[in-house]
Amino acid sequence: MSFWSDLFWVVPLVGIVTLLVVWSYYRSIKKADPGDGKMLEIHQAIRTGAFAFIRREYTSVAWVLLIASPILYFTLGLPTVVTFLIGALLSLLAGLIGMNAATLANVRTTQAARTGAVEALQIAFPAGAIMGLTVVGLNLIGITLLYLIFPDPELLTGYGLGSSLVALFARFGGGIYTKAADVGADLVGKIEEGIPEDDPRNPAVIADNVGDNVGDVCGMGGDLFESESEVMVAAMAIGATLTARYGIKAVVGPVLLFAIGVLASVFGIYFIKMRRNSNVYQAINNGNYVTCALAVLGGFFFTKFYLKDLSLFWAVMVGPVAGLLVGLASEYYTSDEKKPVRFLAASAQTGAATTIIDGMAIGMKSTVLPILITAAAVLISYKFGGFFGLALSAVSMLSISGITIAVDAYGPVADNAGGIAEMSGLPDDVREVTDTLDSVGNSMAAVTKGFDISAAALTALSLFAAYASAARLTEIDLLSPYVIIGLFIGGVLPFFFSAQALDAVGRAAGFMIEEVRRQLREIPGLREGKAKPDYARCVDISTRVALKEMILPSVIALLVPVVIGFTLGKEALAGVLGGSLLTGMLMALFLANSGGAWDNAKKYIEAGNFGGKNSPAHAAAVIGDTVGDPCKDTAGPSLNILFKLVEIVALTIAPLLIR
Repeated sequence: MSFWSDLFWVVPLVGIVTLLVVWSYYRSIKKADPGDGKMLEIHQAIRTGAFAFIRREYTSVAWVLLIASPILYFTLGLPTVVTFLIGALLSLLAGLIGMNAATLANVRTTQAARTGAVEALQIAFPAGAIMGLTVVGLNLIGITLLYLIFPDPELLTGYGLGSSLVALFARFGGGIYTKAADVGADLVGKIEEGIPEDDPRNPAVIADNVGDNVGDVCGMGGDLFESESEVMVAAMAIGATLTARYGIKAVVGPVLLFAIGVLASVFGIYFIKMRRNSNVYQAINNGNYVTCALAVLGGFFFTKFYLKDLSLFWAVMVGPVAGLLVGLASEYYTSDEKKPVRFLAASAQTGAATTIIDGMAIGMKSTVLPILITAAAVLISYKFGGFFGLALSAVSMLSISGITIAVDAYGPVADNAGGIAEMSGLPDDVREVTDTLDSVGNSMAAVTKGFDISAAALTALSLFAAYASAARLTEIDLLSPYVIIGLFIGGVLPFFFSAQALDAVGRAAGFMIEEVRRQLREIPGLREGKAKPDYARCVDISTRVALKEMILPSVIALLVPVVIGFTLGKEALAGVLGGSLLTGMLMALFLANSGGAWDNAKKYIEAGNFGGKNSPAHAAAVIGDTVGDPCKDTAGPSLNILFKLVEIVALTIAPLLIR
């Protein structure tokens, strides 16, 4: 294929334009006033801690790449090794850029908040946009480069595998880190000592702020980088079987469709403007609505004039719509403006036990609508385009992830800004501005988590279809004992993985709690605010324990599809893929939404309801939130990585299973 044919040249052009937008946002943040004195001191501690974690994490990833590359070379060949390394390196680069922007923007957002919410949003949101647009921009350039070198979609599976590996470290390792610090800070600070949140006397407070960046910024970015790369590879692989009908456009078309959505995100982010006395939530939603509308319009022209098959438009359209509806369903169960969370806050008046019970019930109920919406999306997309329609639906949904990541990643920047304001002793009105931005960020995070889970599910389904094609599976016999065994093993895998994630947070938090207690006990004058805690010690504990605790579950997730595939066969492996996807999606929704409900029930009480802060209801809600934190920020999001990782490993080894 000529580079200049079939509009393929548009793809890298969009990627370059996107990165230029990133550069302009970075320059504007860099020029902003960073404040002075105590603000800069705290900012530097957060930034130093974040990059200390990144250095250790990236070193661990480098060792894994070093070990995995020879194995891939001798089993699958040099092209897989090259694509594997490029996928990993681009994902690492995206995380580094996003981390740098977020840690530069936090103190500048604090300083801007001294003027007002409009000025603060103009710093915080572009920082989130840098993470989002870097991910999609680098993905477009990476896919273009590799397809020009290896014009066979089957040789690109390594690209998705490399991004999956990095996502595992970013989402899982980062999730353990942030929740260990958060739980340690809350249980000792709020419950035992009665210290306010973000109080500089709490030794774990800097580690908690670092965690916002490594878990919620880099983690989210790594997760969606993986989804984007894998869904494009899967769609290209499925399209390669349809060249008789669509020509080479069936292969390069999915990437072009993704580029259209990226452009829609760039324009949508531009429309996020806030005026004096206007609503932050509405400003962000305006950007979301513009992005979705442009993506759907672009999808219409793509199917009518490029593929010349308008029936595929319905598959393309249903992706973003389903993602939005799943996000709104998650918001209903997690927003403190909705009935479920207010009911949960009321139940805190009778103690922590009822808070836990009711929060679990809300999480279970919250799985129903997203499953039905996803099932409807699968049905519509398959009806109008078969597996190719399903893949295009997933591509279309993920094509707008640039703004999705931006909306999610700006929240941690605002949260950090509030912490810096609190620890610097700035006036209350500054913290009120940052809290407003953070509150909207928390609300939008519930939507983006739902979107993320739905996108991961459609990505996994696309990979499943690609695996079936690569493994030459024309049908799967559900009465086969091998398939049933695969379903059982795949079904239990998310439970085991979630248990390992929760155990890891519990153990890491235990170390953090003991350290915070030790410092409060042994450092003279710390409780009175006359001495400075050893923040670096807490950062080091979270970093070391997080990277250690993720080893076992990660190895198991990688080995299960390999062992099952080579011992029980490709049909049994298909069962593993189906079982892990179904239970993984249900568990991810349950954990994310129950955790979100507990979190916002606590915030609703802190706003002055049911006795407000330091009331018995508040104490019960804090315990609920502490249980919910590792659910929504570690175990739940990590499951997205798990079932996508199992699928991409299966697709990668599929050629070996038919030899």
